[in-house]
Amino acid sequence: MKKGLILEGGAMRGLFTAGICDVMMKNGIEFDGMIGVSAGAAFGCNYKSGQIGRVLRYNLKYARDRRYCSLHSLVTTGDLYSAAFCYHEIPEKLDIFDVEAFISNPMEYYVVCTDIVTGEPVYRKCDTVDYNNLEWIRASASMPLVSRIVEVDGYELLDGGIADSVPLKYFESIGYDRNVVVLTQPATYIKGENKAMPLVRRRLKKYPGVIKAMENRHIMYNNTIKEICEKEKKGEILVLRPEAPLPVGRVERNPERLQATYDVGRKVGEHNLERIKEYLR
Repeated sequence: MKKGLILEGGAMRGLFTAGICDVMMKNGIEFDGMIGVSAGAAFGCNYKSGQIGRVLRYNLKYARDRRYCSLHSLVTTGDLYSAAFCYHEIPEKLDIFDVEAFISNPMEYYVVCTDIVTGEPVYRKCDTVDYNNLEWIRASASMPLVSRIVEVDGYELLDGGIADSVPLKYFESIGYDRNVVVLTQPATYIKGENKAMPLVRRRLKKYPGVIKAMENRHIMYNNTIKEICEKEKKGEILVLRPEAPLPVGRVERNPERLQATYDVGRKVGEHNLERIKEYLR
């Protein structure tokens, strides 16, 4: 049996996931591997490094810092979430990421990105957190229209959620057969068409592959969730999700709302703790 943890993205809805992850870490719940998409990748790496509370801590501290997320950053750098500040200044100097703990933990860690040339998902296993792998993590969380295209290892990449929002099938394909899936939308959520597609088509006109993927993303997402719900009913996977829409926007700078979202995640984690233990036993 290989135990997997699968983390959906959702930008600042990822604080919900962080709350669940902190509860599981505090209670010694271990996985053989985890895979994160977008915020699930950027925040989920702290599970492998064992840094309980770090995601909430730096998000609360820098939520209103224009170096972290701001129109100023978007205009001056091309990234709403500053690449230099978020992926280097914070983890290297301000709230240090424990690279040694990350490396020493045998749990496998994967991120999902979207190849904007083909529109297909790319899965990257990260054994360490050096500059190159940080670029993969950044690419996974680089939302279209408010992020620069990330060029790394011969790829041109953007947000992994475009091509594979919840990579359960991929994890099953590489041998993970006991999976906990963390979603950041309630069970009633149905994704609609992207209203920004006219702008997407203009901005990314050189990349018809990713345009097609974004045009069909709502269909892909809703079909994936349907399949997940079917597996959940059969007891083949364990799904953790909020009961209602989270009290936070995708781009949220209000610390109180970030804290509230994290607290919802903690409550879900604590409420389901024994279920998680029993499922993984």
